[in-house]
Order: sequence, then C-alpha cells, then structure tokens
Amino acid sequence: MLAPLARAHDRHGGGPPDLGSAWSLSPWLLLPLALCLGLYAAGLARLWRGGLGRGIRPAEAAAFAAGAGCLFLATVWPLDAYGEWSLAAHMAQHMLLLALVPPLLLAGRPLAALASALPAAWARGLHRAGRPLRPAAGALAAAAVAHSAAMWAWHLPAALELALARESVHWAMHASFLAAGLWFWSALWRCIREPRAGAGPGVVAIVAVMMQMGFLGALLTFAPRVLYPVYALRAPEAGLAPLADQQLAGVLMWVPSCLPYLAGAVWLTWRGLARLDRLHGPG
Repeated sequence: MLAPLARAHDRHGGGPPDLGSAWSLSPWLLLPLALCLGLYAAGLARLWRGGLGRGIRPAEAAAFAAGAGCLFLATVWPLDAYGEWSLAAHMAQHMLLLALVPPLLLAGRPLAALASALPAAWARGLHRAGRPLRPAAGALAAAAVAHSAAMWAWHLPAALELALARESVHWAMHASFLAAGLWFWSALWRCIREPRAGAGPGVVAIVAVMMQMGFLGALLTFAPRVLYPVYALRAPEAGLAPLADQQLAGVLMWVPSCLPYLAGAVWLTWRGLARLDRLHGPG
C-alpha cells in the first residue's frame, strides 16, 4: 500500500540524494526567481550610480541578499530535494518561506529597486495599479489568518501528499507559503515604519501566529504515531526513524521558527514604548 504511494512522490527519481545531487531545477521556480533577482540587481545598480547607499542602504541590500540566499536553500538546494525523504527537511523549508525569507526580502526595499529598474512610465503605471491593494496589504488581521491557514492547510496529510505527488501543486504550495509570509510581514512592516500604526495590533498578531505554530509543532512532536504515511516508508530509506523525523519537524516549527516572530514582537514593543516616551516625556 505504501510502496506505490512512495514512488508517486519521488519527483527527483532514484534514492535519497546526497549534497551533490540535491538540486531542484524547476522552471516553475527558476524563471520567476531569476526575473526578480535581475530586476532587483538592475534597480540597485541604477540607484547606486548616484552614490553608494542612495535609495537603498547597504544593510538593506545585504538583508535582501540574505533573504534570496535563504530562498535558494529552501527551494533550489538542498531542502526541496531532501524534503522528499524527510519531514524535518520539509518543515525547515516551509518555515524559511514563512518566517525568515519574507522579512529579509522586505527589509531590502524591493519596491524601491523595482521602481528604479523599470522605465519611468512603467513604474508610474505599476504604482497606480497597486494603489487599490494598499489597504489589503496592510490588513494585519486578515494577513495573520491567511498565514495560519496556509500553515495548517498544507500540513494536513492529504494536502501534503498531493503536493509531493504533483509538481504543479508542489510549487503552488511553496508559492502560497511565500505569499502568506510576505503579506503578514509587510503588514508588520507597516506597524514598524508608520507612526500612526500602533505597536499593539502587531504584537497581538505575532503572538496569535506563534500560538498556532506552537500548537501544530507540539502536535507533531508528541504524536504517538507517524502522521504522514509517505514518510513512514521514505524516512528509513534516508536512514531516519520516521517518528524521530516527525518529532524533529515539530521541534523545528515549535522553537527556532518562532524566533523571527519573537524578534518582531520585541522590536514592535520597543518602538511602541519609545513612541509613548516621546509623547509623554518631560516638556
């Protein structure tokens, strides 16, 4: 019963990969990734012709590069290939796409680079086209719900098995994680950057998301049996005990994946307290 299912999930072919063969070179990813990175690099080069740090500071560009590097690790090499055989690798991939890649990319001010890379008329048209989307982009409550919904929906056993069996669904899953992460973190960036946006709602949203992640992580960690049939057969082929692999996946979601959210909550709280101090300080 499990053997046909396992074979259907092996998109890379053969047995478990080693580091030299753990590549996922899919046009579903490589073409849009190359386009986005090329536009950012072109926009950054054009901005910095007027001086290093003009428009985008070096630290912001470094954050974007770090985000692109994490995206590479999650989707190109090696986690996507290892995720065929290990739930822990699969979970690490998803947590990078939700929790780490989005804030790093957004810290790099990609819209400023895009506006500089495109012809002026195109940039103005894109700005006008995106204007109606701004209220939705800052809708923190809706973004938090979408963030949690993506995390829960794709970790249902049936959904995960479908994503591993069909490449189009596989990349749609990753795209939905990245989109949900970008939406949530862009709404948090609004709380951080705009003086009128209070810190309180951002902290509440972060805590709510962390609670959801903690609950799902604890469920995987303390489950008495393997919850994903495909990994019951595949993990041993990679030299892993299926239940231990599932427990590691739960711990990854439960502890290290919450650290970026915790950092965001601390930053928001600090900014909120500093703002109150300025408003109610002496004089």
